[in-house]
Amino acid sequence: MNDEYYMRMALREASLAAEEGEVPIGAVIVAGLGEKEQRVVAKGHNMTERLSDPTAHAEMIALTGATSAIGGKYLNKCTLYVTVEPCPMCAAALNWAQVGRIVYGAPDPKRGYSLFSPPLLHPRTEVSSGVLEQECSGLVKEFFKSKR
Repeated sequence: MNDEYYMRMALREASLAAEEGEVPIGAVIVAGLGEKEQRVVAKGHNMTERLSDPTAHAEMIALTGATSAIGGKYLNKCTLYVTVEPCPMCAAALNWAQVGRIVYGAPDPKRGYSLFSPPLLHPRTEVSSGVLEQECSGLVKEFFKSKR
């Protein structure tokens, strides 16, 4: 499986969020860094409205599911696929979990972790961006357009 395959899975999670009136961001965590060993261990989408919890971001939901599935707090052999660049809160949580790789679709020029210094991610975390960027950003743009 490739990055686009898992990002499409994250986009489906984001669509579920939109259907629930949540900001449409989705996340998928895949265990195993080698292609043959990969398996999805968690999925999540924004649930801040449903749970009345400002920390219930897609990444946080997926992190909780992944650590439970793996049976440990470190995800250094996992990849997080998320439709939008993580915010500083999520980036810090990803740091504590020592996520091995992060792949995100669209940048978040207003609230993304990359706007902040010092770096919030674990130093060994590999980051890739721009995977299905148009689809990922389009979903969020359409959501907010419909709210205006």
